[in-house]
Amino acid sequence: MLKRKECHGDMADIHVYTAKKLEGMADSLENLARTFDGDGQMGRNLSREDGLAALQMASAMVCGDCAKCNLYSDSQREDSYYLYYLLRAFEQNGSVGQEDMPRLFQETCRKQADYVGQLNRNLGRATMNLSWKNRFLESRDVVISQFRELAAVLDEFARQLLCATDQTPVWEKMVRRAFARRHMAVEQMLILEYDNKRKEAFLTVRTTNGRCMLSKDAAQILNQVFGTSSWMAARDSRNIIARNWATVRFVEDGSYSAVYGAARAPKTGEMVSGDNYTFCQCGPGQVVMSLSDGMGTGMQAERESRQVVELAEQLIGAGYSPRSALKLINTVLLLAGEEQHPATLDLCCIDLYSGVLEAMKLGAAATFLIGDDGVERLEAGNVPAGIVEQAEPVLLSKKLWEDSRVIMVSDGVLDALPGEDKEETMKEYLENLERKNPQDMAEEILRLVMETGGAGRDDMTVLVAGIWRK
Repeated sequence: MLKRKECHGDMADIHVYTAKKLEGMADSLENLARTFDGDGQMGRNLSREDGLAALQMASAMVCGDCAKCNLYSDSQREDSYYLYYLLRAFEQNGSVGQEDMPRLFQETCRKQADYVGQLNRNLGRATMNLSWKNRFLESRDVVISQFRELAAVLDEFARQLLCATDQTPVWEKMVRRAFARRHMAVEQMLILEYDNKRKEAFLTVRTTNGRCMLSKDAAQILNQVFGTSSWMAARDSRNIIARNWATVRFVEDGSYSAVYGAARAPKTGEMVSGDNYTFCQCGPGQVVMSLSDGMGTGMQAERESRQVVELAEQLIGAGYSPRSALKLINTVLLLAGEEQHPATLDLCCIDLYSGVLEAMKLGAAATFLIGDDGVERLEAGNVPAGIVEQAEPVLLSKKLWEDSRVIMVSDGVLDALPGEDKEETMKEYLENLERKNPQDMAEEILRLVMETGGAGRDDMTVLVAGIWRK
């Protein structure tokens, strides 16, 4: 018995030690990001220094001892307007012609073609260097952003651990007895309760009768001890408990359950839809539905929107907050340049413990909520991901209740509706729509839109989620 108490103490100490370590790592990442923050600024145009360097190199390569036009020395003056004109002419036309040179140069220079050719080569190299410098700074900013977001994830996780209370002494004896009755031994145990009253249990267990037990069946033992029906084995935990010691993580499931439905149709003449969506459970008690509308239609739009929703799912599953995930996706799309077209991203996260919906949008269409008080629409800006460098996702938060519905649509759905205010048209229709299971509702909404006569002009996708208390 003494050994067991010592083991429990070790596990409790480890979780505090882990929290402190995570805090230190978060501080280090934030300090590292701060070190590089603001070091170097991106420029869209060639600078005065670039122009002077190009003139100086051309003079050295072509002019030799000739000083008839004094083009380089005259451009060094702070009030020299010609240097500014020269740079803008190169940027607009892609090269400088002899007609762009000063009159004195045209009248006195005997090597005009050689000089102008060398000047264009120098300015071309300066433009290429500027482009590479900007791309490097953009890549560096992405790394800095990743450092900051990862620091925020670690800091949040550390805060949760430090705020968690150790409930092991309260439940230890009852848990051990309940597992012993099912021929299972518990070596170590740690039961934590977080500030939102959600519990999490880590049990190092094995079977004592030589048989195996599924982890989901072991979770039912915890339900009997705690008098609830909400315990489940974590998705990233082991599925089978055997004769050898193994640590299994159990979590409390949410008070709500969510069911989803989807319906979509591609643009007329296209084999695939350029819209993509996903439903996933990214953590205990958190479900995410996302919808991305790729620019244009067809395979290219489908591939790009699929990459966006998959990246969003992976980042949120790794612990990034939805807002951080959207900002990082926007930055990645910016770096893709001409190889990537912009795509909208609509993200809805439902907390199954509290029933709170958080909707985040980057250029996405309105989301509609059906509740006891009627239909409400959530709207955001119209800038898609990958267009504006500092684009901020719009965060909208609402409380969902029993039998609520969340309806997400792509632009093609709203564009097919009649009237000027298409969001209002959709809202009026939803107010008269019978509340059915989500799949039937999604199909009925899409059928209505296609019957209005605007179908086929763009890809159309309708997602519906329903929430119920367990």
